[in-house]
Amino acid sequence: MELNPIVKQALIDIDFVGRYEKLSEEYNEARTPDNKRLDIIDGELIMDIISNLGYQPSFNAREKFFKIKKEKIQDYSFGFHIAMSYGMVELIWVVEQGKDVLLGSPWSVYSRRLINPDYRIKMPVCGDYDELEDVLMKAFKMYEDFKNAFLEIAEQK
Repeated sequence: MELNPIVKQALIDIDFVGRYEKLSEEYNEARTPDNKRLDIIDGELIMDIISNLGYQPSFNAREKFFKIKKEKIQDYSFGFHIAMSYGMVELIWVVEQGKDVLLGSPWSVYSRRLINPDYRIKMPVCGDYDELEDVLMKAFKMYEDFKNAFLEIAEQK
């Protein structure tokens, strides 16, 4: 499946692959082996971290992920979902135009669609909440950069 052209260009413009690789390398499995991973999730603490970063979080109990309140800008809605499992942080951006979903996959899918279907960037792995906060701070910075790039490209179309 091909990326939406605006999404694709915005990802390229913010150097998504390079930044995600850097985040993945900084918080990798070797640095945080299985026995050191954040495996007990304190949902309230994660919600506080997300709130402190300036977003309105909620938890989807059925699907077991955290998400921020969707933001509607022009004809687009933007969202960010975060799933945690055994210290691994799965990051998912959502972009909708009306009822059409333009983006809604985990970050690992974007790099494969930009480079090669076999290309893999591993999810960041955290050993404590300070590490998680740093990962989320960097991920939300990328999210803001992505939204800005996306909207700039969409205006030119």
